[in-house]
Amino acid sequence: MTGKVRTCLWMNNQGEEAANFYVALIPDSRIETVGRYPEGSEHGTPGSAMVVDFTLAGTPYQILNGGPMFPLSEAVSISVRTKDQAETDRLWAALIADGGAESQCGWLKDRFGLSWQIVPEPAIALLSGPKASKVWPALMRMRKIDIAALEKAAAA
Repeated sequence: MTGKVRTCLWMNNQGEEAANFYVALIPDSRIETVGRYPEGSEHGTPGSAMVVDFTLAGTPYQILNGGPMFPLSEAVSISVRTKDQAETDRLWAALIADGGAESQCGWLKDRFGLSWQIVPEPAIALLSGPKASKVWPALMRMRKIDIAALEKAAAA
């Protein structure tokens, strides 16, 4: 297991499925270890994943299948900087599929309830550049970030 510090995400019982889905989406990602509930466990089904350690693009994470007591919320999200619109579109479509939900300004929630921010690098430059006051209002009307629309707003 790499990384001294990692974010732990509490899920009910879908942690291994979620981690496998996430590492398949993002290059340079992998499952590191899966700790399973032992026979006689009071909390989880014996043999099911208790803790899944994984890495997304070099950043370590952990999922604890701890039960329904602490559902995920928008208070925690994974932010992904995409290189272009094509990567943004690919991740967005995969993450909202099968029960995920769009939010606004590049935010969404996947089918497991985890919130994500999918932010193209060109948008970051536009939102912090000299035309930012023209770009921000356009962003506030978006769900998935559209780089061309932000560029158009900057040029107006």
